[in-house]
Amino acid sequence: MTDVLLQSGLDVGVLADGVNNVWVLTVTFLIFFMHAGFAMLEAGQVRAKNVANQLTKNMLTWSIGVVAFFLVGAAVSTVVAGLTGGGGVDIGGAFGSVIAPADPTAWVGWLFSAVFAMTAATIVSGAVAGRCKLRAYVTYTFLLAAVIYPVVTGVTWGGGFLADFMGVGFHDFAGGMIVHGMGGVAGLTAAWVIGPRIDRYNDDGSANVIPGHSMTFAVLGTLILCFGWYGFNVGTAATVFTAENDTLALGAFASTVGRVALTTTLAMGTGALGAAGVSLLKSEKVDTLFVANGMLAGLVVITSVTDAVTWWGAMVLGLLAGGQLPIVFSFVEKRLKIDDVCAVYPVHGSAGAMGAVLFPFFAVGGFSVTQLIVQVVGVTVIGGWTILATAAVFYAFKAAGQARVTPEHERNGLDSSEHGVDTYPEFGFGDSGGPVADGGMVRSIDDETIRTDGGEPNDGELKMITAVVRPEKLNAVKSALSEAGAPSLTVTNVSGRGSQPVTKGQWRGEEYTVDLHQKVKIECVVAEIPAEDVVDAIVERASTGEPGDGKVFVTPVEDAAQIRTGTHGPDAV
Repeated sequence: MTDVLLQSGLDVGVLADGVNNVWVLTVTFLIFFMHAGFAMLEAGQVRAKNVANQLTKNMLTWSIGVVAFFLVGAAVSTVVAGLTGGGGVDIGGAFGSVIAPADPTAWVGWLFSAVFAMTAATIVSGAVAGRCKLRAYVTYTFLLAAVIYPVVTGVTWGGGFLADFMGVGFHDFAGGMIVHGMGGVAGLTAAWVIGPRIDRYNDDGSANVIPGHSMTFAVLGTLILCFGWYGFNVGTAATVFTAENDTLALGAFASTVGRVALTTTLAMGTGALGAAGVSLLKSEKVDTLFVANGMLAGLVVITSVTDAVTWWGAMVLGLLAGGQLPIVFSFVEKRLKIDDVCAVYPVHGSAGAMGAVLFPFFAVGGFSVTQLIVQVVGVTVIGGWTILATAAVFYAFKAAGQARVTPEHERNGLDSSEHGVDTYPEFGFGDSGGPVADGGMVRSIDDETIRTDGGEPNDGELKMITAVVRPEKLNAVKSALSEAGAPSLTVTNVSGRGSQPVTKGQWRGEEYTVDLHQKVKIECVVAEIPAEDVVDAIVERASTGEPGDGKVFVTPVEDAAQIRTGTHGPDAV
């Protein structure tokens, strides 16, 4: 193969560089796609009124963070490496090598580093969901990408003091602790400083379950993350080919890519099994969200050691990471009283630390006390720095009254208060499949049609028809009212209880009672339209024959006034 290439005049070194760059860019794009997974996972675990806010944070994390990492963060990492690793410091050279490198292909490596940095940053948003001000979050994202994360990479991957500590160096192949563990610790710290969501805890300290709005989003986001994770782990084996003495050979692939692909997959699978098993023991049910989070915890635990751990060690580590998830989440929630909305600490923080610390017990080369000490020191340094830096930033915002939104905004939802949008508009326009009300008078009061009521419907009074129906029956009822000649209506989202049975819900293994069911309240005032006709129309269209269909109430209205004209009585209606 090489002889043929040489005879054709092709430089094998150029070929190797080209293939390696294409490989790095491919896995970089794969890691970038993980942001879609984070967005869906987090959006699914928050309430419907906060979905747009969570999606916005994910987009701004990338947009702000990647610019900060380019202008500042990458150079800071180099400077910190020189300061702590004894390699000397050239601040101008550090910034110049990023902004104006001698070889533009160096930007390929920069982008690969950037997607790792942005992964660490976006993890934080899930912990502080539902109450953190956008300005506080984006400022922290800038500082994390520019300083906090680069310090971590500077003392490790950059060649700082942990890179060769005690002669063996801190082992973190693809960021199990440096990226995910750091992000999980940062998220927990931020959530601790900001405080829990309103109504998350009672006065006696007991926790209330606040379910997210979409299990579908959460699971689909999980699977997207699992797909992108192969870019994280397998992609870190960045050298496909090497070219030495005009010979083309496999680079890092030869020694790592097979093991990395296998151990990543096995840990992912056993992570889900571990979480499912502990969930079953705790609640006698296999909690869907715990299974999803367990897959991710299995991936996190293996990420730092995936290149040098035995296949059976990967399975054990996955089981341990998945198993600790429900236990650590419960500890954080009930003992520490920290409201970690998306469970970022048990998924990323504790699982990342676990993988790094337990590495010597499952290493291909056998157990090493020295390596164990180095791993513990590395986890401690990274965790300690992250806690101090994150707490300093959020305490500063808290002191200035800018860390979290007002109670009113929190109750109304961050979608409207922070962004002025409604992710799920409750009522649309132009419903298909039926008449659309035009607000006009469908029947005239002067209509001379012979009436069975003698021309005095509702005994000449105004009547209020109030219907409480299933949300999915709203369009059918709107059409029925138009057909009955009563197109004007007011619609409100409500919740309540009646004959519909009480059910039990479960969120991360904890049961909660569902005795208030979501309904829609429709109010309609009629004058010349018989109230019984309207009631019959509603009952016919809203009925499913099952408990929980709702009720219709008819009450007299003393008077009505049209604001535009000042008209009173039936003419106002």
